[in-house]
Amino acid sequence: MTPANRAPQPPQPPRPDDPSALRGIPQQRPQPAKEHAEHVEEPRNPAEQSDPPAPDEQQDEQAAAVQRKRAATRALFMELAQLERGDPRREEIRNRLVQQHLGLVEHLARRFRNRGEPLDDLTQVATIGLIKSVDRFDPDRGVEFSTYATPTVVGEIKRHFRDKGWAVRVPRRLQELRLSLTTATSELSQRNGRSPTVHELAEHLGITEEEVLEGLESANAYSTLSLDVPDSDEDSPAVADTLGEPDEALEGVEYRESLKPLLEQLPPREKKILLLRFFGNMTQSQIAQEVGISQMHVSRLLARTLAQLREKLLVEE
Repeated sequence: MTPANRAPQPPQPPRPDDPSALRGIPQQRPQPAKEHAEHVEEPRNPAEQSDPPAPDEQQDEQAAAVQRKRAATRALFMELAQLERGDPRREEIRNRLVQQHLGLVEHLARRFRNRGEPLDDLTQVATIGLIKSVDRFDPDRGVEFSTYATPTVVGEIKRHFRDKGWAVRVPRRLQELRLSLTTATSELSQRNGRSPTVHELAEHLGITEEEVLEGLESANAYSTLSLDVPDSDEDSPAVADTLGEPDEALEGVEYRESLKPLLEQLPPREKKILLLRFFGNMTQSQIAQEVGISQMHVSRLLARTLAQLREKLLVEE
């Protein structure tokens, strides 16, 4: 077969070791390493790229807001002072000032919670102190209203504890003594690491030990316990169920002790008849047979002896 008549041969793939075969093949660029690709950041939202305000700027904004609030409060008080008593705007401005400072009232009332009085009652009492502060405040003195109102509100709450908090009414002197003892006990306990004695409390307060004991005893009148409350837990009986009751036989003990010397003064026969009748539980017929007299005679002797004893008991009483 001649070369012209040969069938065309398919092209052979280039060999890997032949450099000339790679000249016409486009080369691929190397891919970046995986660890380098992880560090590529995605584009962020322009709103997220804004930096947060600096702490100094936040403090300046808060201080400016406080100053604006104080200026508005002072302007309301100045307007309130210029209005007449019967002006309807005066009541409106007064209510606005009270509502603006209710947060101060709640803050001061929470300082006295868990002392035996409901928080709602303390808040109401503190609100009364706030209303009094609004009515008495003078803006021309140059004092902030919160500074002026805080002692008034706290004093109103303390007055409530002094006048209404006691379950049993005690003199004002003992109420103040109890507060002094409470403060002295706390100070001495922290200093000495133990509860103070009566002598130490007396020296600390400059009073006698009898006055300390009187103040400690009066503290028991601050709160009371209901007799219907269980003694320890819900399943235990109430306190009233554990209290003693008057003994009906107690009066009889007194009479028996009073009768003993009177019985010793009776004649032997009358004494024997009386003992057989009331201590031996014998009938008059049985007593008559025992003593050797008639039943009628036994009846007369019993009646006469009992009358004598009754008369002597009444005379001694």
